[in-house]
Amino acid sequence: MISSADRLNEVQEYYFSRKLKEVARLNAEGRDIISLAIGSPDMPPSPQTIERLCEVAKNPDAHGYQPTMGTPELREAMARFYQRWYGVTLDPKTEIQPLIGSKEGILHVTLAFVNPGEEVLVPNPGYPTYTSLSKILGAKVLNYNLLEDDGWQPDFEALERMDLSRVRLMWTNYPNMPTGGNARRATYERLVRFAKEHDIVVVNDNPYSFILNDQPLSLLQIDGAKDCCIEFNSMSKSHNMPGWRVGMCATNATFISWILKIKSNIDSGTFRGIQLAAAAAYDNSEEWHRQANIDTYRRRRDVAEQIMQTLGCAYDPDQVGMFLWGKIPDHYQDAEQLTERVLHEARVFITPGFIFGSNGARYVRISLCAKDDRMKEALERIKSIFNS
Repeated sequence: MISSADRLNEVQEYYFSRKLKEVARLNAEGRDIISLAIGSPDMPPSPQTIERLCEVAKNPDAHGYQPTMGTPELREAMARFYQRWYGVTLDPKTEIQPLIGSKEGILHVTLAFVNPGEEVLVPNPGYPTYTSLSKILGAKVLNYNLLEDDGWQPDFEALERMDLSRVRLMWTNYPNMPTGGNARRATYERLVRFAKEHDIVVVNDNPYSFILNDQPLSLLQIDGAKDCCIEFNSMSKSHNMPGWRVGMCATNATFISWILKIKSNIDSGTFRGIQLAAAAAYDNSEEWHRQANIDTYRRRRDVAEQIMQTLGCAYDPDQVGMFLWGKIPDHYQDAEQLTERVLHEARVFITPGFIFGSNGARYVRISLCAKDDRMKEALERIKSIFNS
């Protein structure tokens, strides 16, 4: 009898994959569900990005295989981006690796650094893929707590009490998803010390720097970080390019060579048109970022806060990013009890926090990635149910 690989027993189908099937069924029944669940920007990239893609696509010589390490134009644009926005100097030839999105990078880095049976530190709450891919690849997941009282920053005293002898990687994500906790230089400095003291590679996933955030920070700004840390960045959120699948990792040349050794055995490079268009996007003006992203998300954030207030949820007004994270009222058994009521009575899909870990069990997340009119309609629908 044919059976699946044992590793499938370690994971479940991704929550959104399952839930979107239900939403599709409800829409087919004419329910018109408004989705405020997924962080997929609904606005287009800059005009220069699209124009460059079309220009390259018309070139008959542009459609062959491309180098897995990325085109020089893209790596150089990524280096300019880090210098311009973070003041971090990177060698485009040796210290940058373009990725087919950060999610792919999680796979490559785990394969490059972690043997089966070794351990990785994963935040709770945190991006579910840190956990699922670690399990698929045979690594053991050790959760470390992020708590609201600490601003969703790591508790280093608690980390030091853990047995870290078999830990190879530590996943961090600032600005944090799902909580909106912002990056702090003091946290980054402590992470670098922690990495050096315990011979652990810290990987900071940093796609939310530019969403409702006045002070973008990079872990690589810290002295010595490049020796023991890796940073991911992504164009999905900051440049309105989630479907393009363009991201990057930055670190020292040795780590990049290890990651490339894995990546070169898995994919055959990204279409040249996407790479050169992405290079053009990295040179977007500050005005484009403000008008296309910041102003829009600020309007939508105001509506999301009104939704949270209507639901009786408490939230930190200082959180950043393209979501709003709120704590549910005490009378609900858990977050899903509230989100299911919102879905089936108000016909609005928001995310229960339990999917990000046990520390998210009493929280919900609202995405800002819906048109302004749909955000406002979602608010009115929720008001009609919860204020009646």
